[in-house]
Amino acid sequence: MIRTFLPVLLLFLSLTAFGQQDTTDYSKQEDLIDLAEKVFKRNLGNRNKEKVAGKLYFSGAPSIGYSLTSGWSGLVAANGAFYTWDGSDAKISNIYSDAIYTQNKQFVAHLQSNIWTHQNKFNIVTDWRYYAYPQRTFGLGGTTDLNNYASQNFNYLRLYQTVMKSIRPNLYVGLGYGLDYHYHIVETDGNADVISNTLQYGLKSSSVSSGINASVLYDNRLNSINPAQGTYASASFRQNMVPLGSDANWQSLIVDLRHYIPFPCNSENILAFWSYNWLTLNGNPPYLDLPSTGWDPYGNIGRGYIQGRFRSKNLVYLEAEYRFKILTNGLIGGVVFANAQSVTQWPSNVFQSVAPAAGLGLRLKFNKYSRTNVAIDYGFGQQGSQGIFVNLGEVF
Repeated sequence: MIRTFLPVLLLFLSLTAFGQQDTTDYSKQEDLIDLAEKVFKRNLGNRNKEKVAGKLYFSGAPSIGYSLTSGWSGLVAANGAFYTWDGSDAKISNIYSDAIYTQNKQFVAHLQSNIWTHQNKFNIVTDWRYYAYPQRTFGLGGTTDLNNYASQNFNYLRLYQTVMKSIRPNLYVGLGYGLDYHYHIVETDGNADVISNTLQYGLKSSSVSSGINASVLYDNRLNSINPAQGTYASASFRQNMVPLGSDANWQSLIVDLRHYIPFPCNSENILAFWSYNWLTLNGNPPYLDLPSTGWDPYGNIGRGYIQGRFRSKNLVYLEAEYRFKILTNGLIGGVVFANAQSVTQWPSNVFQSVAPAAGLGLRLKFNKYSRTNVAIDYGFGQQGSQGIFVNLGEVF
């Protein structure tokens, strides 16, 4: 299994030497706030053009959305970006929160943050969320059928906290804690084979995963919201333990690799690569904690497929995206992307199939100072799978 992602890791590390300093003056571009000021002929606030520690660059508004999992939804989303110091190498911190209610009677609330302290000495990562969540599940493995599913309903509380310490420029190590608590789990109806599959694995009415994680991170990006160049590489090992309240002892490893190349050179167009590898090293995670499409921290792996489409003990994922300007003022851009995911079969735990997807999308510049975009993508995959995917910020 290590052979599956080791060549990808070596490729990403070899590419770090090609990172370039972004010198674009984004303050001269246009964003949706500028457009609103022109339409309503009002100044919507003092928009400081300089990088100033403590200055908040806010992006957010009530809106509507759509996804394969939720149908139509009403949401309030907000993203606050800021610098904690004034140095030229200061990394931008951000706090994201939202509250969503969907056509499928799902309620979701997130609070996620990525904070860099003075001189980038510490990186503090928070991921707290609550779900009241009906969804579809398709069983285990990579050869399941899109038309064969069971309906599930559950509540979910997730509390993740990690603190990373700099040991050399852009390289960090750290410790954290993770809690995944699913309760009121009910399978209401659906395909008998899928229900049998979930019960054979061991789906229960509730589950708790509680454990300590150890992480290593390399990140030389200055803007994680919308990187113009650089490399991100992280590995996080998690040990879930019964003494901490976990239902069982089990171990997992997540390896997340990203690289961004200006293409053509010195342009604002970006060629971006992403590899996400979510592996169970030992033991049996609860069914709803298994690696699964769209259940990464930002819910973005597998554009083209419904959340939870593929699920098993191990998942590997690759994606490439080309981001380009459409309007010279930066207000509107576009992307084209392709991805592929593979999960192991169950119970053999062998990779046997690959699920490709592709698509294209628009980018609307919401805040030019934090470089936050509204991302609207159309993706399609196998067996007629297709849908619209919306994000505040880039997918990766």
